Parts: sequence; structure tokens; C-alpha cells
Amino acid sequence: MMSSTLKPDQREVSPEEVLATVGRLEGEITKVVVGQEGLVRRLLTALFAAMPYSFTRSEARAGCGHVLLEGVPGVAKTLMVTTVAHLISASFQRIQLAPDMLPADIVGTRVYDAATSTFRTERGPIFANIILADEINRATPKTQSALLEAMQERQVTIAEHTFRLDDPFWVLATQNPVEQEGVYVLPEAQLDRFSMMLRVGYPTPADEMQMLCADFERVTLEPCLTPDDVACIRNFIRRHVHIDNRIRDYIIRLGHATRQPQDAHLPHLRELLTLGISPRSYQHLQALARVNAFLSHGRMYVLPADVKEMFCDAARHRIVRSIRAQAEGMDADAILNEILGSVPIGSWKA
Repeated sequence: MMSSTLKPDQREVSPEEVLATVGRLEGEITKVVVGQEGLVRRLLTALFAAMPYSFTRSEARAGCGHVLLEGVPGVAKTLMVTTVAHLISASFQRIQLAPDMLPADIVGTRVYDAATSTFRTERGPIFANIILADEINRATPKTQSALLEAMQERQVTIAEHTFRLDDPFWVLATQNPVEQEGVYVLPEAQLDRFSMMLRVGYPTPADEMQMLCADFERVTLEPCLTPDDVACIRNFIRRHVHIDNRIRDYIIRLGHATRQPQDAHLPHLRELLTLGISPRSYQHLQALARVNAFLSHGRMYVLPADVKEMFCDAARHRIVRSIRAQAEGMDADAILNEILGSVPIGSWKA
């Protein structure tokens, strides 16, 4: 662990130390999660990304990027999240969403204490470093909305009291494909709070064979980080990985193309898109590209390729396809890849 008595924003670490620490973390995760190396890297990218979420008292605040995981049951989504929580020695709560769940079941409520004739606050499971909201789209929209303030402001309001959540605060939600019965589509406002939507597919037959042959009873996991270490790495990447304004211009042009595709010489997409990505998604894409440049490529600067790698993950849940696009089976990724191929990078030299 990267132990220190300094606060996370005061500690100085080297790039080599950060990469070695994250490498150990990945190695521990892959002991129990077989065949999902790309997904593991994406999760860690979100964990160490500095997403701005508020500006109060002359202080800008940033936190981890929340992730929405979509996939059929049994592909290790929950196992992956619980493993990460253990390895960073973080407090963890799993919330199993269901249609009969109420918002108070997540954030908490006020309870009358007859002995003292006063009300006391009973905190809900949202008060943890890592939250696994399992099958989030099985809960009603009213219950889903209970997560909005926590995800955006990193605080919870119960009655007249507001409680600040610990850092890091990281929400990972799983959802079943919307074609299945008994699910509710997440509203656009909540989807926009998720930095990435990752689709979890089946492992390869070779990976499945490795999984069946593994003796998990003999596997021991050693915690690699503390919650303070997560904040330290996040601050290091935000401060030291450079992003040029030409990269920012490229992000803006990609986003504009989802709103006005005719300006990117894609007029046929106007009938396929009813809503493009938000300005908030620009900030998320920039932060994700920073982490990708450092963790995946060992660079201290961002290239257009980093933006391209993260664009679909950061945007597929934010665009709204028209009824025609859905009827024709036009996938969000197909639309986004067409935009990536049409929007020029611009004049750029590494």
C-alpha cells in the first residue's frame, strides 16, 4: 500500500509507483475474475478518473466515475465489484433493487425514539465507499432517483439534514438488458450521471475452461490500496497527465456531432438521434482519456486515440435513439462509430 501520513492531495508519488500499484491491483483481481481483463481495466479507469461534481466554498471537488454494467446474469459482474472493494480496503454495500423498494431503503430515514422523545437519523446503505446497485432497472423510477443526489453531489439529504459521503464514493450499477420482462428504463438524467456504460459479454470457451479448472478455495487476495490511496492516484493523474486544448476541441466536435450530425456530414443520422450527449459527458470523457493514456499506455499526455478508445463507453448510454433507429435495430455503438469515422481529428502531432 502507498502508506503516508499526508492527505491524498498533499502526497507526491512517482509514475512508476502508481503503475506498479495499479498493476498489483489488476493482478489480484484476475485471480478470481477470469477472462474479463478488458472490463477490469475499464473499471479501474473509472475508479481513478477525477470527475468534477461540485464547486462550493471556493473548492472544486472531484470523485470517481460511476459505471453502469449491462449483461446477462452469471458473467461475474457482482464478483468483480466485491473483489475490487476488498482489495482497496473500502467499505462496501450491496443494494439489491426490487420493484417494492422505497427511496428510504437506500438513503435512510428519520426514526422516532420514544425513550428520548426525539427523532434520530438511521443511515441507509448508501453510506459506503463502494455501492453495488444490483439490477438497478428492476426498481421503480422513484427509487432510482434516490441515487441521483448521492451520485452527483456526493451527499445525501434526509429530512432537513445533509450528510456528506466519504471519498471515494463509487457507484457501480448492474442492469439486465431492457428486452427482459419486469425492468424499467433508466431516465436520461440518471444515465448522464454514469461516466461509462460497459457491456459485459460471455467469456471465451478457453476462459471458461480456465474458470472451471481453477481451485478458488486456494486463492487468497491481498489488499493493495486504501481509500486514501485511490484519492492519491486520482489526484496524481488529474494533475500530471497533460491534455492539450486541441484534444479538448476534438472532444467538443465529437459531442456536437451527436447533436447536429449534419455538421459532420452525416445528415442521415438526424432521423436516428433525438438527443445527443451533454456537456457533463465532455468532462467525463476528458477525465477517462487522461486515465486511459496513463494506465493503458504509460503516457503523461493524452492523444486523440485515447479519446477514441473511451468515446463509445462514455456516450452509448447518453444518446437517445429515435423510434425509427430502434425499429431498424440500429445499435448505439454503430451510430457512435460512424461519428468517430466522420469527425476529423484535426491538425495533431504527438
